[in-house]
Amino acid sequence: MKKQLIEEIKELIKINPEETIEINPNYLEYFDIDELIDIKNKLKLKRNNIIETNSNFLDEIYEKTKKDEI
Repeated sequence: MKKQLIEEIKELIKINPEETIEINPNYLEYFDIDELIDIKNKLKLKRNNIIETNSNFLDEIYEKTKKDEI
C-alpha cells in the first residue's frame, strides 16, 4: 500500500507526463500510511484548484477577446 501511495504522489507532482519524478526513498520511509494519504489528498486538491483557476482565467480571456471582435 505504501509503495502504491508513493507512486500516486509522484504522478500528482508531475507537470509533464513524460517527466520522471524521483523522491529520496529514505525521506518517504519517514512517513506513515496516514501521512502519505494526507500528502496525496493535498496534492490532488492543489492540482484541482490550479486546473479550476486556469480554466476560469482562460474563460475570462476568451470572453474579453470575444467582446473585442464585436
